[in-house]
Amino acid sequence: MDRNRLFWASRRGMLELDLVLLPFLENVYEGLPQDDKERYWAMLDSEDQDMFAWFLHRKDPEDPELKRIVEIVRANTGMKNDKNGADSTT
Repeated sequence: MDRNRLFWASRRGMLELDLVLLPFLENVYEGLPQDDKERYWAMLDSEDQDMFAWFLHRKDPEDPELKRIVEIVRANTGMKNDKNGADSTT
């Protein structure tokens, strides 16, 4: 997929997704192996509400291929799930 087409496919109907996907595309995408790039393309066919839930750790994709790219996006865009209680104020 050419860069311009990929950029427009990464622009979504939700600002929250744009804030995740566009920095990922700009800063991480080029360094991905081809298989992961193809997973990213497949992820873009998903519904916005599903991607929003995936990135916020509300649920994971059932498809292991999609789950892999979602985990890569989470790890590289500040969407990590901190299970060590970082939200605590102690």
